[in-house]
Amino acid sequence: MLRAARILVLFLLIPGLITISAHAQSRIDCNALNSKILKQVVHYCVYLPVGYDTTAKATDARYPVLYFLHGLGDNEQTLFNSGGWTLLDDLRRHGKMGDFLIVAPEGRRTFYINSSDGSVRYNDFFLREFIPHIENHYRVRPDRSSRAISGISMGGYGALRFSFAHPEMFSAVSAQSAALITATPSELNTADRAGAPLGKVLSAVFGSPIEVSHWNENSPFVLARKNVAGVRKLAIYFNCGKDDNYGFEEGAATLDRLLSKEDVKHEYHLYFGDHSLPYFLSHFAEVMEFHSRAFGRLNQE
Repeated sequence: MLRAARILVLFLLIPGLITISAHAQSRIDCNALNSKILKQVVHYCVYLPVGYDTTAKATDARYPVLYFLHGLGDNEQTLFNSGGWTLLDDLRRHGKMGDFLIVAPEGRRTFYINSSDGSVRYNDFFLREFIPHIENHYRVRPDRSSRAISGISMGGYGALRFSFAHPEMFSAVSAQSAALITATPSELNTADRAGAPLGKVLSAVFGSPIEVSHWNENSPFVLARKNVAGVRKLAIYFNCGKDDNYGFEEGAATLDRLLSKEDVKHEYHLYFGDHSLPYFLSHFAEVMEFHSRAFGRLNQE
């Protein structure tokens, strides 16, 4: 959904297993995991802050970790190859961001959940294979207070869904332009029969026609109500452009009302802008500062 990022990435991606090291302040470590659950290789990239390979190594220091889920049509490198890397280094240089790892896994078009037919079990992969893999291969703190999740568009849906389904695993969640759909499965099935493009995207994950039980089991709206006691313990931030190209501002407003009704503390912003890379990057610093504050506050509890 971030079309501009996709075009830019075509010129910047390096195939295979790589370590991007052009920036002296930090580095991006890109690698791959051969998943037994998905039965395929899953690529990922990790932002390692300055000091990770030097001072931190000498003291065996461990870091909080933020999992970042990309949008539909993007990949694990989009964040770092579309301006995010520079913004991260600038934030640290100006003392506006703490030291934590940012881990971006390849999510393809999965919405980061298990498909309705069970053929793609991304949820199981992420929780049972990917997080343990990261915690075993990088110096991160393997506890809830040091684990957070974020995402854009499809990844925003995934971040909210993971944290609301498993608030015992994450201390904070953020989402930009999250793919929160307020239409009912019945309405979506009708639109699919009429040839709406969204139908093809959703059917691969939620079934064709959409399976109502599967839809509700993965709905951030439903999960927020179901697990409200745990959700209240999360630090929550989300924003959306008021002219979102896919109408996701309606979903963001709905989530805001739901959380307010359930007395769940959260931070929500409706900004000028659409569903685009410039919108995402214009508020990326705000998201990173939110997570810096959340890590600092929660780690002191």
